[in-house]
Amino acid sequence: MIPELLEIATIRAAYRAGTLTPVQLVTALLARIAVYPDKAVFISRPESAEIIAQAAALDLADMEQLPLFGIPFVVKDNIDVADMPTTAACPEFAFTPDADATVVARLRAAGAILLGKANLDQFATGLNGTRSPYGAPRSVFNADYISGGSSSGSAVSVGAGLAVFSLGTDTAGSGRVPAGINNIIGLKPSIGRIPTTGVLPACQSLDCVSIFANSAADAMAVLHAAEGFDSADAYSRQVRNVPLPAKPRAGILAPAEREFFGNAEAATIYEAALALASALGWELVEIAYAPFREIAGMLYGSAFAAERLTGIRKFFEASPQAIDPTVRSILEGGEKFSAADLFADMHRLAALKALAGAEMAKIDVLLLPTAPTSFTVAEMLADPLGANAKLGLYTNFVNFMDLAAIALPAGFGASGLPAGVTLIGPVFAEAALAAQADALHHALGAGAGRRKTQPQTRLGPPAPETTLVVAGAHLSGMVLNHELLSLNARLVEATKTAPGYRLFALPTTPPKPGLAHAPGFTGEGIAVELWSLTAENFGKFVAALPAPMGIGKVTLADGSTHPGFLCEAYALETAEDITAYGGWRAYRAVLTAK
Repeated sequence: MIPELLEIATIRAAYRAGTLTPVQLVTALLARIAVYPDKAVFISRPESAEIIAQAAALDLADMEQLPLFGIPFVVKDNIDVADMPTTAACPEFAFTPDADATVVARLRAAGAILLGKANLDQFATGLNGTRSPYGAPRSVFNADYISGGSSSGSAVSVGAGLAVFSLGTDTAGSGRVPAGINNIIGLKPSIGRIPTTGVLPACQSLDCVSIFANSAADAMAVLHAAEGFDSADAYSRQVRNVPLPAKPRAGILAPAEREFFGNAEAATIYEAALALASALGWELVEIAYAPFREIAGMLYGSAFAAERLTGIRKFFEASPQAIDPTVRSILEGGEKFSAADLFADMHRLAALKALAGAEMAKIDVLLLPTAPTSFTVAEMLADPLGANAKLGLYTNFVNFMDLAAIALPAGFGASGLPAGVTLIGPVFAEAALAAQADALHHALGAGAGRRKTQPQTRLGPPAPETTLVVAGAHLSGMVLNHELLSLNARLVEATKTAPGYRLFALPTTPPKPGLAHAPGFTGEGIAVELWSLTAENFGKFVAALPAPMGIGKVTLADGSTHPGFLCEAYALETAEDITAYGGWRAYRAVLTAK
């Protein structure tokens, strides 16, 4: 029997115990999908036999090296999956990619099993879920109500218990608003933390791949499998972790600025969340929301709206009639702005960000409603632009300000509908925000998903991490990389050392290189990888290192210095100097080709 609430740790424990197999889990979820009444959740799915075959091919012996071993997930249909159509909820636009998006490839490499591609507001334009020719997914609590969007099917698939986690995208709040409406976690990482290679742009400079899950711990587990620099993505960035206090100064709305558009239940739920946060020891600080509100309004109400047109301009010009009327009107609105308008709005945005930044300087995080209210599908269709703008009141500013955010369930009103709150903090503060969100989520007791089941997995304060430079057999995909993965290490970046290092091939089994500092030696540096792991696991790793390997200080091409592999001098006396190859991977490739 599958767990009542689908959580990664619970499922993995059942796999270890032999009480559940990946085949049994995906078979049960496929049965749920088949009978789930809302047929607008998915746009396309692989054949069930193919999914079951993927599950059957997994070897339990590999589980400790695969952090998402046998974990079924769903992908928003503006994210490429090899040999499956990417429609962006527009059939005439559809194309079939040859390769997975980077994020999908990484999750599959971590052992996750794809169940299907989910519905969305067409071209990821909307926060409501009604702008799709494939139908309008509905709230998992009341089919008269919207699911939220644009990641509508992705959120419903998790909220309804059809998948363990799902991928959405988030430009204006598409990874958070539907999380609040469906009572689940919605993690919007920092821009560039998860690559968007293979993701159809909405506003490319602001787009993020987002994660829906039942717990903050699950969202972070998926993030760690998906994150990391990708040179193919111009907006990809090197990952780092920004710490925050466990009991933060939380910026909250002053009573006069709490706008819920008549939704008394949502207002009460927000107030209760504030009271509970205070009881947890958080310091609540009222902030001036006006600059944030104005920044939020600029996403659609200024020249920045033109960026939505750039990703699909050729299709828009050739086939405007194929586009949803509301989406088309938004895209057409972007055509009225000039370059001068854009620069004027850039200057206005800079001024507003300075004002909002002054408010952020007083606090550690923002604690805001995820959405001020929800709407029935009928209400949304009657006022598609006005109602949608209301949904984004507390979300639209976040990517403009280069912040991270996580939405979490906060409670239910007498109507039976949920409302959520969102923690918003500095760029790359995801781990700290997730720990805070987890504490508040469990304290509020709103559970997760349609069954309102309380998550069992807890996420404590993030452990201190240290970096490690690897140059040989521990590189990603190499023979000893599993030793790092088993310690939950994560790849930060592929880079080079500074000049002044030489590389040698040691006569060991398995083959290993020796990196040595050679002051005065000139060269382009040696190809290496920078990894990060907790201080505790770093200690375990170092304690297990065999001679002649040791840990010293390695300087990288960017001038930063990190702990890293160095070789004792005696072992280099009979070793082959392979510096000319530029790195261990290149050297091994040449040997293999011979």
